[in-house]
Order: sequence, then structure tokens, then C-alpha cells
Amino acid sequence: MEDTLVKATVLKGGEFIVKESSAEDTFIPEDINEEQKMMRQMVQAFGKEAIEKSQKVEYQVELMDQAGELGLLGCHIPEAYGGNPLDTNTNTFVSEDLGTIGGGFPTTIAAHTGIGMLPILYFGTEELKLKYLPKLATGEWKAAYCLTEPGSGSDALAAKTRADLAPDGQHYLINGQKMWISNAGFADMFIVFAKIDGDKFTGFIVERDTPGITLGAEEHKLGIKGSSTRQVFFENVKVPVGNVLGEIGKGHLIAFNALNIGRFKLGVMCMGACKSAITKSVQYTNERRQFGQPISNFGAIKYKLAEQAIRTFALESTCYRISDMLQDMKTALMEKGETFAEATLQAAEEYAIECAIIKVYGSEVTDYVVDELVQVHGGYGFSEEYPAARAYRDARINRIYEGTNEINRLLTVSQLLKRAMKGKFDMVGPAWEVQKELASMPSFESLDGAYAEEKKALKDFKKTILMTAGAAVKMQMDGLLDIKEEQEIVMNVADMLIDAFVAECLLLRVEKLSGMVAKSHNQDVYDAMLKTFFTDASARITKNASDALVSFAEGDLLKTFLMGVKRFSKYQPVNVKNTRRQIADVLIAANEYCF
Repeated sequence: MEDTLVKATVLKGGEFIVKESSAEDTFIPEDINEEQKMMRQMVQAFGKEAIEKSQKVEYQVELMDQAGELGLLGCHIPEAYGGNPLDTNTNTFVSEDLGTIGGGFPTTIAAHTGIGMLPILYFGTEELKLKYLPKLATGEWKAAYCLTEPGSGSDALAAKTRADLAPDGQHYLINGQKMWISNAGFADMFIVFAKIDGDKFTGFIVERDTPGITLGAEEHKLGIKGSSTRQVFFENVKVPVGNVLGEIGKGHLIAFNALNIGRFKLGVMCMGACKSAITKSVQYTNERRQFGQPISNFGAIKYKLAEQAIRTFALESTCYRISDMLQDMKTALMEKGETFAEATLQAAEEYAIECAIIKVYGSEVTDYVVDELVQVHGGYGFSEEYPAARAYRDARINRIYEGTNEINRLLTVSQLLKRAMKGKFDMVGPAWEVQKELASMPSFESLDGAYAEEKKALKDFKKTILMTAGAAVKMQMDGLLDIKEEQEIVMNVADMLIDAFVAECLLLRVEKLSGMVAKSHNQDVYDAMLKTFFTDASARITKNASDALVSFAEGDLLKTFLMGVKRFSKYQPVNVKNTRRQIADVLIAANEYCF
């Protein structure tokens, strides 16, 4: 099912900030083909059966075995290593449907197929790939990933676990402690990071039955209680020198690259969870009666339902655009002669910015959706007898693992600036054009064509970001600012980038939907989502830009910048009360998430 079509142009990672994309070239979920539909039906059937078992640790191995039999553990692995690779978009549909299961299993399968398997695919020798991947692809073996330690979380390179060459010269002796290790209770194999000679951060494959490995008790967690989470202790654990992953001292490349796809899949699974939660919200509000009528009739409830749907629809639009970017890049690289593994690695590395964005946005949309799920349930939402409480607890981890949202925000901006400075794409030219525009009289261009207001607003979003980030970089170059020490400003810029990218993905999807000949949808509702999102995004970007600029500029320079913010924030007023009611009414009539 690998897609061999290469588009005329494939955006580089982060290049969305300076380049436009066409709706015609954008993959949207509605482009799903028959083969993908069949795959989804199979995964959805599995998911319905797995929901209750997903809540208990003792069923995780059984569910993994079933997933292995269905081919869900090897659908991203080449046939040579026991897999049956699907194209990236199909794998994204699979991840979305797995996300609806909830409980611990999405974490279990994601840890296995992502950070558990990808380091071997990306960095293992041919011998290691042939030895381990077939067992992992079928589920015969289960994988875990050992990076975090009591003293090293976001600062992974502060790890204390050591690997010293044994006297026989054929093994390393690993000593140390890892914590918060998903799948630890039943894993047959660990990806372990340790410092050779105390300073060369390196990745290893360590088999579970190697003497010297002991496990802590299962952690009592706030949520995802069905997943296995334990500490792992290593005491003189002998690991063959041939089990080193990649280059000695280059373990950070393994850790960071494996996390890129993990972040993307997390955002996708969050989207699946959101859809499930919205359906529960709608159904409860239709059933619950107060003051002689269903509470779904009330405007305050309609606001919540509509906002849940808008953010989830925007999240979905973004997930599938990134999915297609990854597929396009992988296809292009393979046509140039790269191997499947190398192309997959390079594509994930290329879109590290976009993967970080979707991790942050997806996890925060989920938090909003489940919070409102609890709220519409009222007192019942606070009871463990209803599903709202469990969904609320399960969602909270998403903002922490795969890199905290704070780290991912910092990463988004630092990677963007780094790529621009390395000449991956030109950001200086467009930023300079914005500066020149600020010094000129405002132009009053005519807005013609479909979605002209939104297209202009999107350009203005990007101009605001280029103006703000460009000004901060200029201040740093002049020695007046150290951006690394001003994390609040970086967070402002990151939030603007997230809003602009998501807004663009949503616009491209809605525009493409409007051009479909055979419409099975009400376009007016999607237009309402678009206008409501752009209204709110415009306000957020305006505030973030203003907060950032006031943090480092002053006097006439600040006045100029703030005038620029005002110039670039003129999106048309929208009656968002009416648009939200319009969206909510469609949900209420369908009695489920239906977009």
C-alpha cells in the first residue's frame, strides 16, 4: 500500500511560515480510499473489543498479541524484517482509531511500535534488525524504552546510567536506574541509554532475561492505569558490544529522532480520543433534562459542544496534512535511492517542527475536550462510575510524555530559527519584506475569490510572526537580548506558530471540501468552523505578539511594532455565537461526532 506518487513540490520542515500551499495538493481525511476504509473497519472492530481490557494491566499482553495477529505492530516495518508496511496516511488512520480505545492500551502499543521499534529500524545494524524486528512486528516480543532517570527527564543527557567495557572486551556492563518505563512489566527487550565511560551517551538493545535486571513495583498513576509503568534497575548487566545502536556517543540522535514520530502519533491518537469524548458529551447532553428540556438546548452547552468540535476538526486537519508531508518526503527520498528506514528517519527529522506542533496542539485540545466532557456531566462527571472521570485522568499525561509541551514549544522555535540560519529555506527575506511593509502606507487590496478573507488573514498571521521573531533575533544580534534566557518570549512565538499552522491546515481542508463535486456534507457548517477558529486565532496571535514585543522593545520602536500588530490583525468580525450554535445543532441532531 505504499504510495508512489510524488507531488511537484514538497514543503520543507518549517517552510510553511514563508510559503503558501494549495488545497488541491493537500491530503484530507475525506480523501480516504476503499482499502483504507477496510483497514479502519478492522481496527475499529478490534478497538471496540479492547476498550474494557485496556483499563487493566493484566490484559495488555493479550491485547498486544491480538494486535500482532492483525498486523498492527508491523505495519510500519519493511517485509524484510517481518512487517507489512502501509503508507503513512493509512498508518495515521490506524493510530487515530487506536486512540479511541482509551485507557492504557494506546500507550502500550505506541511505546512498542514507536520508541521501542524505531531505534532499531533507524540505527540498528542489519544483523540487529533481522534478529529483533520480526519478533517485535508479530508481537512475539514486546519492547520498552529506557531513557528517563530520577535526575534526568527533559535533560536526557544528564543521565547517570553507565556502560563500561567488561574485561573480556566483548560486553558492556550497564549499571543504573531508569524510571517511568512504559511496558516494563512485560517487555522482552529494552532500548537503554547509558554513558560509556561515564560521558559517551549511547543506545543499547538489552534483552529482559539478561542477569542483573530487576523491576520496581507497578506505579500508581493518575491515569492510563491499564499501562505497565515501572522502574528498571541494572546491576552489572552484560550486553554484547554488537548490541550498541548507532555510533558510540551519538545516543542523543537516537533518542530525539525516535521521539519525532512518537510525538506525531501522540497527536493523532489524541484526535481519536477527542472524537470519542465528543460523542459522549453530545449523547449525555441530549439525554440529560433540566428545566423541562434536554440541556443540549441551552446556549452555554452548545458553546461547549461546538468548541470541542471546532478544535478537534482543526486538529484532524493538521494531523492528516503532516501525515501526507511525511509520506511525500519519504516517497521522494526512496525514489532518490534511500532505503525505507533511512527515508522514514529523514522524513521524521525533516518535520520535527510539525511533529512538535501536533504533539502540543493535540494534547491541549484533548485536555479541553475531556474537561468539558466532565463539565457537561456535572456531578456525574466527577464520579468514577461514569466514563468522563477516566477520560479526564487518562488525558493528562499527554502534555508530559514524549517531551513536555514546554520543551516542545521551545523546540519548535529553536528548530525553526536553526533551519533558517542553516539556509534550509529563506526566512530573512520574507522577514525583511515585512519590515519594509511596516515603513510604507497600508495598501487596501481587494479581496476576491473563495475564502479571500481567510487567505489574507493567514498571510497576516505569518507576517506578525516574522515581524515578532525577526525583531527578537535582531535584538539578539545587536547584543540586546539573549533569546535562550527569555523563554516567555519563545513561548509566545511558539503559540503563534501553532495557531498559524493549524489555521492553514484547517483552511486548506475546508477549501478542498468546498470544491468536491459529490458533497455528502453541509459546507456551511465547515465554513462556520473556519470563521470561528480564525476569529479566535487572530485574537490569540495579536495578544501573543503584543506580549512578546513589549517584553523586549520600547519607545518609538515598540510603537512601530504594535502598529504592525494592529495592521496585521484585521480579520472580519464574525457572529461566533451564531456559528457555534450552527455547529452544535448539527452535532446534537447527529447525537455523535459527525464531521
